[in-house]
Amino acid sequence: MSHTATLTEKDTLAFHLEKNIDVLARKCYQCGKCSAGCPVAGEMDFSPSMVMRLLQTETPANDEKTLRSYSIWLCLTCEMCLCRCPMEIDIPSVMDFLRQKSLKEKKVNPKARRIIAFHKSFLNSIKYTGRLFELGLTLDYKRRSLTLMQDVALAPRMISRGKLHFIPEIIKGRPQVAKIFKKTSKKEN
Repeated sequence: MSHTATLTEKDTLAFHLEKNIDVLARKCYQCGKCSAGCPVAGEMDFSPSMVMRLLQTETPANDEKTLRSYSIWLCLTCEMCLCRCPMEIDIPSVMDFLRQKSLKEKKVNPKARRIIAFHKSFLNSIKYTGRLFELGLTLDYKRRSLTLMQDVALAPRMISRGKLHFIPEIIKGRPQVAKIFKKTSKKEN
């Protein structure tokens, strides 16, 4: 994208990808290696190569499809696509950027509700204890996802085997972790 882009070009996701994370969607020549190696491509509404193609077309309708897709939420960020890409396009960063943009613009796919609930619960666990507190994560996720009774029968066995603890282990560097969360929340606003 040239620096003399028109207003419509500046409004595209491809322009924002280049500006914010320095990824050029136009470099993708649709070889399909990313999709062939993706462990969750079969579950996605748009394969990774199709997401890149939607970004290349730079139309408002395709940008909308991309932000509302379930694919961006299913991406595991395993980097298999990046390893296989002959152009070394950082698709995991693209997917992360698209997730953040989708959240910000309130265009989240309804099927992604539980994924987002887990993500928020996981981050809250880290934010408040400095590390993962499994029982807290589980309870917070169940509250957010409204799956309160799912897997309840597993809890007693996990507790008896020492896999779930009632009291979180709090790390010494918790203030530093709090600073990281504070800094990132400022960037999002």
